Amino acid sequence: MSQDYVLISMKLLGALGLLIYGMKMMSDALQKMAGPQLRHILGKMTTNRLTGMLMGAFVTCAVQSSSATTVMTVSFVSAGLLSLGQAISVIMGANIGTTLTAWIMSLGYNVDLTNVVFPAFFVGMVLIYKKRHRFVGDFLFGIAFMFLSLVMLSTAGKEMDLEHNEQVVSFFASFDTGSYWTILAFLAIGTLITCIVQSSAAVMAITILLCSTGVLPIYLGIALVMGENIGTTATANLAALGANTQARRAALAHLLFNVFGVIWVLCVFYPFVDMVCRLAGYDTTPGAGSVARLPVVLATFHTCFNVTNTALLIGFIPQMERIVCWLMPDKRQAEDEEFRLQYIQANLMQTPEIAILQAQKETGRFSRSVQEMFGMVRQLIDEKDDDKFASLYDQIGRREDFTDRMEIEIARYLEQVSDNHLSDVTKGKVRQMMREISELESIGDACYKLARTLSRRNETGRPLPVELRTKLGAMMALADEALTQMNTVMQGHSRDYDIRDTYRIENDINQMRQRLKTDNMRSVNEREYDYATGTLYADLINECEKLADYVVNVVQARMGVSSGFADR
Repeated sequence: MSQDYVLISMKLLGALGLLIYGMKMMSDALQKMAGPQLRHILGKMTTNRLTGMLMGAFVTCAVQSSSATTVMTVSFVSAGLLSLGQAISVIMGANIGTTLTAWIMSLGYNVDLTNVVFPAFFVGMVLIYKKRHRFVGDFLFGIAFMFLSLVMLSTAGKEMDLEHNEQVVSFFASFDTGSYWTILAFLAIGTLITCIVQSSAAVMAITILLCSTGVLPIYLGIALVMGENIGTTATANLAALGANTQARRAALAHLLFNVFGVIWVLCVFYPFVDMVCRLAGYDTTPGAGSVARLPVVLATFHTCFNVTNTALLIGFIPQMERIVCWLMPDKRQAEDEEFRLQYIQANLMQTPEIAILQAQKETGRFSRSVQEMFGMVRQLIDEKDDDKFASLYDQIGRREDFTDRMEIEIARYLEQVSDNHLSDVTKGKVRQMMREISELESIGDACYKLARTLSRRNETGRPLPVELRTKLGAMMALADEALTQMNTVMQGHSRDYDIRDTYRIENDINQMRQRLKTDNMRSVNEREYDYATGTLYADLINECEKLADYVVNVVQARMGVSSGFADR
């Protein structure tokens, strides 16, 4: 008999593994199919609390994973696409959307799903081999695995025949369902197990299995479900550990939301559970209710709990923001902290589409950083105080190191993205960004070369003549205008931008360079200043012109224009 239980237990564990894998496969496939749409929905359709909540519920119903939605939301907060208030409303909706999973599972215990499983496997296999519809095939495989696992769980539950096992029945009967300490103990067990397996769906499946056999009283089953609601927040909190403060606050808000829900339900636990049971058509009188209704009761409770909790808290989102900000205040950053990647968090990467979005935000920050670096170079021209000059030059040097690191880290991140199965559009974006970061790093190098040249001149104690500083300032003003237009494109306004404006500035810089070089040669020949000064001045002019070429290359990459104009 013990061998039978071992075999059935192995089947049970295998079915749970298949359930988790099937849901993950289905979730990933849906995110890849609708990645850009999900991005726009979560990014743009969260204008108020209600729409944010509805979008969170819709997306979670679509991807069948509240963890996927909350981690995605935390990613968007980390990337600066959602405010903390918007993220909280989406997370509330995700808690409602995840209740659909419980209803699907309760369906699996009451309906024979085998007629759906095998056709889904066949059609999915055909679509996977047709690469054009691979994600649809993956989605069907995920559904088939999930339904097959539910059939296996139901079968394993029947084979275990727990309702006739005196030891199991007496074990669960030994718990006093009327004691709050028992309810709290099972709530803690549900939380712990969900944190360990990182899947509330798997724990929900076990809970439904135990309740459907009649060995686990409904009050204890509901306590486990409440624990699952707290345990499922661990995924987002773990993912946010390496993220910025706003992302960690969003994950903390998810935890507080569910903890508050559990607290108020505990205050009215027995009346609330009895109300849910009546709503689901189950009689709580011992021996009166049909155990076949218990999966429906659990699904009903899960829905009522999350809907009521959202209704209670959706009007207090600003207060929740203040609480999480108080619990997790901004840390005072060291001077070098600003030179770390801000939007890219490798542990938050869920789908290539989201990863591309994060990389674009980081590349935009890279672009702003090199313009700030160029602004420091412009300050060096007129800086007469040696200590301030040295301090500014040192800052430029550290910025140049940062641009080198930033190029490498963004490129490494994009390489990780490229390991996934990407659409042609996403592949094109990866190539564009690879080119962008290379050219942005070249701009950083050009800025450092300009600063180094000015530093060499400053060390001689003979700064550039006023006339040359004025002319060089005019050249740099044009280069700064080109950088400003580049940043306009890099911040996501490329559709409203005419690339001919960049070409015009680049052409103006070329003409100015030629004119200044001619004037420089004449001035050196007429001994208005020495040859060394003329050579240094020519180096500065040429470096400014090269910087403008790199700017054109960045704009071309972002707008999808083939290179050639600036690479002469």
